Amino acid sequence: MRFHASWKTTLIAVLLCALPHLAMAQTASTSSGQAYPTRTVRIISPFAPGGGNDTVGRFLAIKFAEQIGGTYVVENRAGSAGLIGADMVAKSAPDGHTLLTTSPEFAINPSMRSKMPYDTFKDFAFISQLASGQFMLSCHPAVPVKNARDLIALAKTRPGQINYGTSGSGGINHLAGELLQFMAGIKWTHVPYKGAGPALIAAMGGETECAFASTIGAVGHVKGGRLRGIAVTGTRRFAELPEVLTVAESGVPGYSVTGWYGFYAPAGTPQDIVKRLYEESRRALASPDIKDKLIKAGNEPVGSSPAEFLAFVRAEHDKWAKVIKQANLRID
Repeated sequence: MRFHASWKTTLIAVLLCALPHLAMAQTASTSSGQAYPTRTVRIISPFAPGGGNDTVGRFLAIKFAEQIGGTYVVENRAGSAGLIGADMVAKSAPDGHTLLTTSPEFAINPSMRSKMPYDTFKDFAFISQLASGQFMLSCHPAVPVKNARDLIALAKTRPGQINYGTSGSGGINHLAGELLQFMAGIKWTHVPYKGAGPALIAAMGGETECAFASTIGAVGHVKGGRLRGIAVTGTRRFAELPEVLTVAESGVPGYSVTGWYGFYAPAGTPQDIVKRLYEESRRALASPDIKDKLIKAGNEPVGSSPAEFLAFVRAEHDKWAKVIKQANLRID
């Protein structure tokens, strides 16, 4: 009897010790009971480090490690306005362990190029729009301008001699520069880089006079005096730098270019994993620390559903296709 009681006591103790681990396993599983993740999850940012897309991806990686458990790493695969990194994800195993965060270039590329290595709407599972924001035009402090009005006047006296850097040919920042050129009646020269980070570094070093980049990428350099904020591209001023006018306020009425960050997996990724990633990304965006960081950097958290996000990207694709056709822009 003593042995029997001891055996029962031991069994109960083992079960009680196992309960926390069983609960943990349940929270780390999808609705079908499949464990996720089972290895390191790579979040591909198809631009160079230092830009807004890279930063948003790192926000996600930190929060996912806290919320889901496991290891999440951001890998920068820059080039061709986000095409190289996106193609890598499109061709990855659809198991939720290779993901993509990217910007409006995802919707723009099909209209800018005659050949695409993937199908934008068939080769990806759309998870969520993470955030929306705007861009900042900034210049080296030695450039004798304080706002977009000054820059436009200078460019008219020096046609083709003012250079502006962006994250790459055909990207949203490039289109922002082309739109300003068209609406302001100026001629300036576009210099493409492999990401907003290198474009900002080039402007700080005097390699170019100016740069277009997300507010999230540019704000630190402007506050640090390494660059001068000239204008923001949205319809409202940036709360962290309220003295910087919008382009529309600077003599180009009607000008507006806004950006966004999206989250994707390869097509064929199980729906329960896509749903889990959507729910966890929405939870991450609602967390006070990430929400505050995004807002201070000039971005608004979104967290749309997969269906809402797909509809949004289709609308963005159609909008920019018209602009590209009117401007006769093409990369081949």
